Amino acid sequence: MSMYTLLRSSDSIKFEDMEVAFQGNLCRCTGYQAIIEGYKTFIEDWENRRVSNDSNAQNGKGVCAMGKDCCKNKKNEETDDSETQYIFDKSSFLPYDASQEPIFPPELKLSSVYDNQELIYRGKQVTWYRPTELKTLLKLKTQHPDAKIVVGNTEVGVEVKFKHCVYPVIIMPNSIPELNNITETKNGFTVGASVTLSEMDNVFRKHIDILPKYKTRTLKTIVDMLNWFAGKQIRNVAGIGGNIMTGSPISDLNPILMSLKVKLNLLSEKGGHRSVQMDETFFTGYRKNVVKPDEILLSIEIPFTSKFQYVKAFKQAKRREDDISIVTAAINVEFEDNSNVIKNINIAYGGMAPVTKIATKTGNSLKGQNWNEEMLDVANAALLEELPLPPSVPGGNVLFRQTLTMSLFLKGYLVIAKEMSADYIHKDMIKPCHLSGAEQFHGVMPKSSQYFSLIGDQQVKSDAVGRPVQHMSAYKQATGEAIYCDDMPTAEGELYLAFVTSTKAHAKILSVDASKALADPDVVAFFSAKDVTAEQNMIGAIFHDEELFASEKVTSQGQTIGVIVAKDQATAQAAARKVKVEYEELQPLIITIEDGIKLESYYPQYPKSIKRGDVNAAFEDKNNVIVEGECRMGGQEHFYLETHAAFAIPKGEDNELEIFCSSQHPTEIAKLASHVLHVPMNRIVARVKRMGGGFGGKESRGLLVALPAALAAHRLGKPVRCMLDRDEDMVMTGTRHPFLIKYKAAVTKEGKMVGAKVTIYNNGGYSFDLSGPVVERAMFHFENAYYIPNVEVTAYVCKTNLPSNTAFRGFGGPQGMFGAEVMARHIAHKLGKSPEEISYMNLYKENLTTHYGQELVYCTLQRCWNECVQKGNMAARKLEVENFNKQHRWRKRGIAIVPTKFGIAFTEKFLNQAGALLIVYLDGSVLLSHGGTEMGQGLHTKMAQVASRVLGIDISKIHISETSTDKVPNTSATAASAGSDLNGMAVLQACEKVVARLQPYKEKNPEGKWEDWVNAAFFDRVSLSATGFHATPDIGYNFKENTGKPFNYFTYGAACTEVEIDCLSGDHQVLRTDIVMDLGESLNPAIDIGQIEGGFMQGYGLFTIEELIYSPTGTLYSRGPGAYKIPGFGDIPQEFNVSLLKGAPNPRAVYSSKAVGEPPLFLASSAYFAIVEAIRAARADAGVPLDFQLEAPATAARIRMACEDDITKKLPKHEPGTFVPWNIVP
Repeated sequence: MSMYTLLRSSDSIKFEDMEVAFQGNLCRCTGYQAIIEGYKTFIEDWENRRVSNDSNAQNGKGVCAMGKDCCKNKKNEETDDSETQYIFDKSSFLPYDASQEPIFPPELKLSSVYDNQELIYRGKQVTWYRPTELKTLLKLKTQHPDAKIVVGNTEVGVEVKFKHCVYPVIIMPNSIPELNNITETKNGFTVGASVTLSEMDNVFRKHIDILPKYKTRTLKTIVDMLNWFAGKQIRNVAGIGGNIMTGSPISDLNPILMSLKVKLNLLSEKGGHRSVQMDETFFTGYRKNVVKPDEILLSIEIPFTSKFQYVKAFKQAKRREDDISIVTAAINVEFEDNSNVIKNINIAYGGMAPVTKIATKTGNSLKGQNWNEEMLDVANAALLEELPLPPSVPGGNVLFRQTLTMSLFLKGYLVIAKEMSADYIHKDMIKPCHLSGAEQFHGVMPKSSQYFSLIGDQQVKSDAVGRPVQHMSAYKQATGEAIYCDDMPTAEGELYLAFVTSTKAHAKILSVDASKALADPDVVAFFSAKDVTAEQNMIGAIFHDEELFASEKVTSQGQTIGVIVAKDQATAQAAARKVKVEYEELQPLIITIEDGIKLESYYPQYPKSIKRGDVNAAFEDKNNVIVEGECRMGGQEHFYLETHAAFAIPKGEDNELEIFCSSQHPTEIAKLASHVLHVPMNRIVARVKRMGGGFGGKESRGLLVALPAALAAHRLGKPVRCMLDRDEDMVMTGTRHPFLIKYKAAVTKEGKMVGAKVTIYNNGGYSFDLSGPVVERAMFHFENAYYIPNVEVTAYVCKTNLPSNTAFRGFGGPQGMFGAEVMARHIAHKLGKSPEEISYMNLYKENLTTHYGQELVYCTLQRCWNECVQKGNMAARKLEVENFNKQHRWRKRGIAIVPTKFGIAFTEKFLNQAGALLIVYLDGSVLLSHGGTEMGQGLHTKMAQVASRVLGIDISKIHISETSTDKVPNTSATAASAGSDLNGMAVLQACEKVVARLQPYKEKNPEGKWEDWVNAAFFDRVSLSATGFHATPDIGYNFKENTGKPFNYFTYGAACTEVEIDCLSGDHQVLRTDIVMDLGESLNPAIDIGQIEGGFMQGYGLFTIEELIYSPTGTLYSRGPGAYKIPGFGDIPQEFNVSLLKGAPNPRAVYSSKAVGEPPLFLASSAYFAIVEAIRAARADAGVPLDFQLEAPATAARIRMACEDDITKKLPKHEPGTFVPWNIVP
């Protein structure tokens, strides 16, 4: 939709336009690369290149008859294999046809009278006005001084939806001319308070191009800041007046306006006109100001700058695009004519107090100073004194925010000195190596390449295996026609379910009173623990150790206490908030892994250990070098774009029930529903059409939504629907497990690992769920890709008062492998060697055995590594990085390469099974069902490809409708990256049965078609349906004896990533990533490469951006996209190259393919380790120790604070234990 809007509103577009249009759009699956590659074809540059390519390909008779296969279009062998050349044919694009626009035809619009008239809407609780005259607005404000004036509703709308605020009167001034004009005056611009940020941006940009450069410095600073202000969609509707009057202490614009001390024109019916300065006195408290209740903000006067005046602003957020700031700084400085002597300076900060703050004392102390490094020392001392932050301040990041006040001022100093030198000083004011500190990161058009083996002409055309076939739902998903659970049409008599959840992390429930909620006539029922037996109430994925409804006590916030069922969503959710729960708080409160260790709060069965060889002998050998340390990884929110949803429909007889759910494990939903309802499983059908992302989060936790919906539908005899809001989903359903890993390793002096003793802890949350298997996979993967002959690895699952943590892509593997990479780099640093030298020396080779006794066969690790080093040109780029770092003090680069070895299988043997059902109809069409669920990963597409090969028919004849427990029973979850392997083999077997039955008819009629053979078999009374079943052979592991094979095979890969960090702000940019993966003989290279790119970006979020923020009492602060940031379009590598290793078939899976879902995720740690190298370079420049610990994720705050320098040394020290921090790391 954003791209369509851009194309409709622009004649020709550049990449920068596309970049802005995509702000505010998030994708969790693709990694953005494929979206950008597709949309790049609309860009003017791309069109120009295509025209020039076409003209180059022409001969005397016109265009080459070979079209895209013309020899001149084939530059070399590498581009021959480029994915983008073969996945879509550029020559097939349809020409533009204006008559096909999906909009209301403008020709049919007769009048705009209804668009311009005054409107009043009256609701139950709110009256909404749209006046068209200023006097009407003033009158309304006199009558309703507490009325909210909204332009884009971007602030009030959030308060109404998420804080459940009720504002009885809302006034929209968008139709009042006086508030919607921008007027140029002699001294600047007068901007109406309702002018949108986009309108202001457009007007300012036009004037920047035509006015003298020195006059527009204010405009330029505002325009630059607007690029990082929310997303394009928000800027299109949000007004500047709303930004000022809301008074957010972390506003992006208010610091600039306050540094300018802009004039605000106010107006009221009784008091008339009044003007105030937006200075130190404007804000009187948190979101309060001097504007009287009956006054409105009419306009803002934004001044031009004078010749010797400079205005600069900087913002640091968790993510560059579409994010609220942590700290914003604005500097407005005026110099004495033709000098660097400060005449006047205003420095304003957001994020350093409950209001936007002008550092008045600092400004006064700098007047008369020269703009040089001595001035910086005076400024830093003054800023520290004037902007103190108590250690418990809301928002946390105390030292980082204090550092930013000085760091961002230093950036301002550098950029202003640089401009002064060019404008009138005419000599260098700063050292060349400091220049880049003035710059901020900006997006560039990303480059990408995808290499894979092409299918030759010898493969029959109907055989789809190995071809880059488009995802079968791609068009439906792109157009919004794909049906998800909550898109299903309303059923007759349908009710909606809403949750009453705990607000305490550990408390006794004294009482639950739903009487107020039930008093509403539209509320139908309230269900709680009283409505089920104790046995029915106990549920869980492996052990039934959690309650469907908390009965006597709660052990986490977000636990379900009860559910309200009402006639619609709004009523149900409002009623749920009326249910009164009284608690008595209990101790202890266990939130962090350290709390769990201290109180020995572990789940039964743990600790578990795997041992091989004699670790102690390795430690005692005097010839060995010992390294000891620990590392930590935070959790990660799944952030599937479709939250948990369920729709339960009773069938009206025999207790039959149909549950449509967004679940990776429909069999488990049916099984647990059977348990809760006391109805046999043969009466319950769980159905999954598709999910909008799963990533493991819908493997077991779907029970939280589906089971209450099933219970309500069963008891009330009516359809019941529920879909969680984003904040509910984040609070209730758990995350990736945070991990703490402690290690001790023995290595030879050359760097060969000889022994390792590792202790692993994960934070399981309030119930066991899948935490045990997760920590066990971490134990299997603690060595990543390295052979260690002597091993002792022990693991604990901590029982805490947090929502139950659960499966997430990688399932403990990435956390275990992270420990291995930290350990390898610790060894390298201790021995004075490069990390890649240590890694390569210790890589697994063919026929070596893992610490759990599995021999590696067809091990391509070294091939992946070598190809990655070669394709990534790593040796030359390492030298370039070193040279760059010598030339730049405030920007540093790092480069790192990381291998991966990921075991494919469920580690629980019985789960490695799958079924399929194949039905061939008389017209030759085929309906295929299998046990796997489709969550966007392309499983259905791959299964149709497998069937097309076996049946020898075109893929267009094959349809997969859904996953349903009445078609294929007793399925395993679609998880562990095993979906294609298990279901592919089951599909293969089912198809082979039908093919065998049709074989006699093919032999009788060899010239016939598929339909002929099908009909002949039917008339001969031969069954045209078959089931298939597959159980992975030679698999199973015994923990007690450390024997057996936990994995079917391994997927290998390597990634090399280069990053650049800003040592002053903590920001970073990924410059380039090269990935080589061994996926055997890929079933579908397009889908597999998409999985690699998407997995990498999700892993990149895990290792660098995404941070869960909990209070010391277990409250999740990062609930929703406002506080929790996943990577955006601007975060992808500037160059992203993916190669599939050639000539590496896998005999252990369907058609020699390999699993791809989870293995690529860990490769994103290469970005984290590249950041570590860049920080080390910064620390070397600063002369501080090169040993340091960096917790993952490597957020801007952690990067900045690890780049110790003179600024960080000035910070006050707060002793742990002397204060209660605002947030803690779980």
